[in-house]
Amino acid sequence: MKIKILRLSILLLAVFSIFISCKDDDDDDSTFVVEDRTEQQVKDNDSIVLYLSTHYYNSAFFESGINHKYTDIVISELEMDDNGDYLPMPNPDQNTMLIDAVVEHTTTYLEADYVYYVLNINQGGGGEPKFTDEVRVRYEGTSLNYDNDIFDVITTPEELLLFGDGFNTFGAIRAWQLVMPMFKTADDFDYDNGSIVYEDYGLGIMFVPSGLGYFSGTSTGYSYDNLMFKFELLQYEVEDHDNDGIPSYSEDLDNDIDVFNDDTDEDGFPDYIDFDDDNDGVSTFNELITTYYSVDTNENEEEPVLAEGEYEYDRSETGGVITIKTVTVVDSDSDGTPDYLDETIVTNHNEVNN
Repeated sequence: MKIKILRLSILLLAVFSIFISCKDDDDDDSTFVVEDRTEQQVKDNDSIVLYLSTHYYNSAFFESGINHKYTDIVISELEMDDNGDYLPMPNPDQNTMLIDAVVEHTTTYLEADYVYYVLNINQGGGGEPKFTDEVRVRYEGTSLNYDNDIFDVITTPEELLLFGDGFNTFGAIRAWQLVMPMFKTADDFDYDNGSIVYEDYGLGIMFVPSGLGYFSGTSTGYSYDNLMFKFELLQYEVEDHDNDGIPSYSEDLDNDIDVFNDDTDEDGFPDYIDFDDDNDGVSTFNELITTYYSVDTNENEEEPVLAEGEYEYDRSETGGVITIKTVTVVDSDSDGTPDYLDETIVTNHNEVNN
């Protein structure tokens, strides 16, 4: 199935959060009123906790090996007796109640406090994506409110941009931006008959209240739908949305896991999609210092360890020789504000160095 549900533009997500829709007058006079986020979260958390307290998963299956798939995760509901009371979990040496396996996390989003839950089955042995990066994943999305309906599934690894630019590219729901950085990607991969085989990748489940998902929207078929995603985190790529040399995650100046509200020059374009962050007439890229490294793999040369504030911008390889282009943040007047965010500094470092 094509990825289409998980991706949302940032602007659409904001609209979903405040939108009040009215039916056509020819239909009826009823009005759909969006619920208060804080009040809805209380209901959602009660519902999720009930689910976690009445369902278990096949935990023993994952005690050996590391390359399990999300399809190996089997979640079952406790059976009830004739009085409607839940019976004890069967085979406790093979199964674990979800409520005993998940880790509770909290976050503030759109002025509401949320609780969400994550089950880490395998951490992964590779790198850790940031909340603005692109990830390569397989997953299955399920509605917790409505008969565990599967509303979205990706069986073949596909790329997902966690944070979009709000105009042309699309990002994921808030829960994915929060959870993906908790896991690591595959430690390695190989090719087998034209297919990529991943080794030691992140595997888990997230349990998401509607406010960190689609809230009043109906992307799953229902409003205020609590969600469960089983997922495999396979690879990631650092995103620089405006290609200015500063990775998008580094443009989260207030460290609130949201780059859409960081706008240094207050021109209406957040820094992560602004070519000139301080609006001083010199592009952000040209207020960084460019460096080139040459690594000859034929001579077993190792790649350089980048300094703090130095980011890889580009790389190419010819005949076993890797050329790496980096950019480094500089603070010319040592006032604590880097040149690319300081409107009083208008030095084009690339012009000077050339």
